[in-house]
This record gives sequence, structure tokens and C-alpha cells, in this order.
Amino acid sequence: MNESPNKLDFKDSMYATGRRKKSIAKIWLKKGSGKIYVNGKKYEEYFKRSNHKMQIFRPFEIIDQPTGYDVRCSVKGGGHTGQAGAMVHGISKALIQLDSNLKSTLKKEKLTTRDSRAVERKKYGHKKARRSFQFSKR
Repeated sequence: MNESPNKLDFKDSMYATGRRKKSIAKIWLKKGSGKIYVNGKKYEEYFKRSNHKMQIFRPFEIIDQPTGYDVRCSVKGGGHTGQAGAMVHGISKALIQLDSNLKSTLKKEKLTTRDSRAVERKKYGHKKARRSFQFSKR
């Protein structure tokens, strides 16, 4: 049962891109048995933390079909948290392409909009973005 994502047929699949922080996820989604591949590996091997694994399944749990779709994903940039968030965004967009009735459900959970939060830049004369050096009166 050692199937690689290349052997799975994704010809009639939907394509969407998801973004979060510096990460970009390219998603191919089609009806299937719940297999998820990330950069050629199974998602359990790629994401070690349990909250990342749960986060990826969130769009499927919201539409009550946790094993209804196969996903092939190519993700790059950022860290694992950003990559998992980018995958969720891309999966949600691809699900809407497959079935437009799901849009209101996924939009209510705020999965269709890009999370624009990112790291604030460091300012000149400060230790970090907002943290200043200690003020000394004397």
C-alpha cells in the first residue's frame, strides 16, 4: 500500500492556491478516500505537531466529509504553521470550486479569506518591533 502521490490520478481535480504568512500552497483536490500528500509525503510524515494535522482537516470536518476527498499539495516558504494555514486556505478555495453550496459554510468559519497577519517589522532605535531599550534618567 505504498502509493506515491504521483501514482494517484489528479487529472479531473480542482486547483487552488492558499497563502498564509510567507507560505504558498498549491492544492489539487478531487473526490476520493481521504489521502493527503504534502510535497510527496503523507501529511502525517510532513507535519509532526498534532495541531497542524487537526488544522488541515478542519475544512473537511466543517462540511461533514472527513474522508471524502484526496489532496495533493505542493507547499513552500515559511514554517510549518504558515504552511498548514496556507493549506487550509487552499483546500477551502478548492472545495468551493467543486461545490459552490459550501461557500456560506466555509465563509462563516473564515476559511475562505487570507489571514493577513504577519510579523511586524523591526523599527530603528528599538530592540524589536515595539520593545524599546531601557530608559535611564541618570
